[in-house]
Amino acid sequence: RLYMALSRANRVLHQIHPPEIDNSDFAYFQELKVEIIEKQIGVITLNRPKVLNALAPTLISELRTALFVLDQHRDIGVIILTGSSKAFAAGADISQMAVQSLSDVRSPNHFVDALASVTESISIPIIAAVSGYALGGGCELAMMCDIVIAADNAKFGQPEIKIGTIPGAGGTQRLVKAIGKSKAMEMVLTGNIINAEEACS
Repeated sequence: RLYMALSRANRVLHQIHPPEIDNSDFAYFQELKVEIIEKQIGVITLNRPKVLNALAPTLISELRTALFVLDQHRDIGVIILTGSSKAFAAGADISQMAVQSLSDVRSPNHFVDALASVTESISIPIIAAVSGYALGGGCELAMMCDIVIAADNAKFGQPEIKIGTIPGAGGTQRLVKAIGKSKAMEMVLTGNIINAEEACS
């Protein structure tokens, strides 16, 4: 009981006087870069450049942790989620999924399911800053954010049909809300990629 009381008191104290976040607190991430700008802006950069920031279990786990930590701190007013100039995220890492069995892929603990809900519990606004490719799961991740800001070279698409599957992280629902049923159906059924101007029109 004493331990529980002390733990609760510690949580309450941190809510009233949250500890200062230092950028070194995020140094242990392998596939993300996280930094705090002006003590109020959290910037999360997807960091798998060799595979155009393809989404994989470690990256999704780290992203969930980073979002949670930033969301818990009262000084952080917004989170910016971005990638590189070449790619925001070029979809799921198919090379990792190719070696998985059917039971692995259909498991409720599969990283695609974790991706689908990665922003659901976050209370502060998330801005997706998209340059380059946002395809498949990358496009879905961008749509999970509250605001999407696209560079001139941004490319959006749900090309899953080209490998015989469909968007698996909520893309079929979010895309309809974002661009309307007809354009969403065209993108999902053809795998066509659109640019930033087309996405806004």
